[in-house]
Amino acid sequence: MYNSGEEGVLMETKKILIADDEERIVSLVSDFLKNAGYETVTASDGEIAFNIFSMQKEEISLAIIDIMMPEIDGWALTRKIRLVSDIPIIMLSARAEEFDLLEGFDAGIDEYVTKPFSPAVLVKRVEALLKRSSTIQPDNCAQKGIFIDENAFTACLDGCTLELTLKEFELLAFLCRNSGLVLTRDQLLNAIWGYDYIGDTRTVDSHIARLRTKLGDWGASHLKTIYGMGYKLENS
Repeated sequence: MYNSGEEGVLMETKKILIADDEERIVSLVSDFLKNAGYETVTASDGEIAFNIFSMQKEEISLAIIDIMMPEIDGWALTRKIRLVSDIPIIMLSARAEEFDLLEGFDAGIDEYVTKPFSPAVLVKRVEALLKRSSTIQPDNCAQKGIFIDENAFTACLDGCTLELTLKEFELLAFLCRNSGLVLTRDQLLNAIWGYDYIGDTRTVDSHIARLRTKLGDWGASHLKTIYGMGYKLENS
């Protein structure tokens, strides 16, 4: 499906997966996204959502997932999607405890939105994530053992492609472009999530921890925590 973009140029309509067992929430979010020009596909539980995603993963650009759902909860659904895709994922929840946020980021989400929320603001978050995923500044970065190609949106470690989420890739690329420099949590939060991000620097810590795990021994040796300041990617 296509819609008319700037200057009448036809652009492919982005398809969004919405998974939530609250019919009212699904209908509301779907209506707002459709009004903004997106196509939506919906599911009332995690198992249905993953089946839909498995059949349409080449078409789905972003997923909005509730935590508490029948069959498969939002955390498990996110992990299953992350095994096969790095699309942006927004998690919805009526719970705002630190455990829930950290569990969500550990599973691989990109944003965490607490209910009740503004559907209009949620649409803006969708737009921002999709824009970021498609307009990363083209650049290449090479360190000992690692190569990042921002044109191809790939990162390789010792010749093997890393399976990174959008935020993890952006974070690694930004650290690589600024290797040797100490970057504060606020600098990383603003650079990757944006100045209007509603959250705190624990988001950075959670993503760094996951990134370091995926980088294995290389990450332990090169991605350093500078206590009281932030993080640094060592270039030696």
